[in-house]
Amino acid sequence: MGDYTFPRELRLLTPAHFSNVFADAIPAPSKHVTLLAKINPELDHPRLGITIAKNRVRNANDRNRLKRVIRENFRLHQHFLPNIDIIVIGKSNLDTLSNQEFNDLLNKLWIKLKTRCEK
Repeated sequence: MGDYTFPRELRLLTPAHFSNVFADAIPAPSKHVTLLAKINPELDHPRLGITIAKNRVRNANDRNRLKRVIRENFRLHQHFLPNIDIIVIGKSNLDTLSNQEFNDLLNKLWIKLKTRCEK
């Protein structure tokens, strides 16, 4: 069983990291969220960045809840993902999803993203 932590090395931290992914991204869209990914041959693990705009999800507690769900779901699925940099972009009405619905959606999107990146 692997290490299921979420250390600093698994995060996209700088604007340069985000710009690198936005420049040449492989998308996995859905109605509520879009995942963008780019293969990173320099690393042997995936990294995650999250953007949920204030004008998409108004309440800070909803934005924070959604970010916690994304981080937790990524933490549990990180060992199944290839070495890619991922950005999760929240869309409007994302806060209407329950935690279970959002987890189910993320599970499907991780699989979709993994198959698209392996092609």
